[in-house]
Amino acid sequence: MSTTAVLCLDAICMSSMRTCKAHSKIMEKPCILTTMLGPKGIYKCFKPCIETHFTIIEYEEFLERKEHFAEKIRAIFVWGMYLKVNRELLQALPKLQVVVNGGVGVDHLDIPLINSFGVKVCNTPHIVDNSTADIGMALMLASARRILEGHNYSKYHESAYPPESTLGTEVSGAILGIIGMGRIGFKVAKRAQSFDMRILYHNRNRRTEEDERAVGAVYCEKMEELLQKSDFVMIVVSLSPQTHKLIGAKELAMMKPSSTLINISRGLVVDQDALVDALQKKIIKAAALDVTYPEPLPRDHPLLSFPNVIVLPHMGTHTVETSRIMVEKMVVNALAVLNGEQPPDEVKI
Repeated sequence: MSTTAVLCLDAICMSSMRTCKAHSKIMEKPCILTTMLGPKGIYKCFKPCIETHFTIIEYEEFLERKEHFAEKIRAIFVWGMYLKVNRELLQALPKLQVVVNGGVGVDHLDIPLINSFGVKVCNTPHIVDNSTADIGMALMLASARRILEGHNYSKYHESAYPPESTLGTEVSGAILGIIGMGRIGFKVAKRAQSFDMRILYHNRNRRTEEDERAVGAVYCEKMEELLQKSDFVMIVVSLSPQTHKLIGAKELAMMKPSSTLINISRGLVVDQDALVDALQKKIIKAAALDVTYPEPLPRDHPLLSFPNVIVLPHMGTHTVETSRIMVEKMVVNALAVLNGEQPPDEVKI
């Protein structure tokens, strides 16, 4: 082969290599940071939905090789409370463009701080409404009809007859007081209407007459009136400085001795010490909680010792369908930001 031919071949090879590298660069997926896939974060069954568009860097891996990943991470997926988006993390990620939260509540994110780094914050609203309303009804029914006591009797019974403790309370025809009549609260009311429940509600802003008629709800301008009249009180508010420990000793004392408190909002909306005291003194009959502080509760926490209290580990959105849509929505928001577009669910303060 002539020298000229060799040189031409080398040139073609070099050009081909540059083309391959350029193509590889174009096809390279952006990196996102998230908690370890599994119980601490996004379940592994949703991994393919993310990996179609992103390279996943798990937080534990990032901590071990910060220098390697710092310049590559462009988005953070927050799922639960394990990954803390603080100043130290933000300073370590110079190419970060967006933090996407799986779920509606963003009280665990310092949005002004994140925005000060030029980073957008998004969440996944509207998706969780049905599943959260469902868990509210499930808690009310399970508590009222002593479902757990019945299950435990079936497993461990020592006599042929259920004890008096398994006697339940009628839900049909009872009065349900809903504190917070937003999207989720309204869906709770629609479900409760099917049980012929009488519905009271307290909200920052009164719903339209059309909305009230649609679910047969009566507005209580003062929360005290709702607390005094309701057989079941369900809290469906977001956590804010105004709702922090909204339900304390004073409010619990206003409730009927036969009433049940149900919390599907945020743990810190209820003063747990006051709730323990109210249950011990039989100021209220029972409680059913999807949320607590911390989550999960320590195994020796007093709330876990009451037979008339149900405590879940924040399972309101814990369904295959809702979780999958939330992950898909997180991907959509992140891609929008990385493509220089306005994300559909940006959270602004």
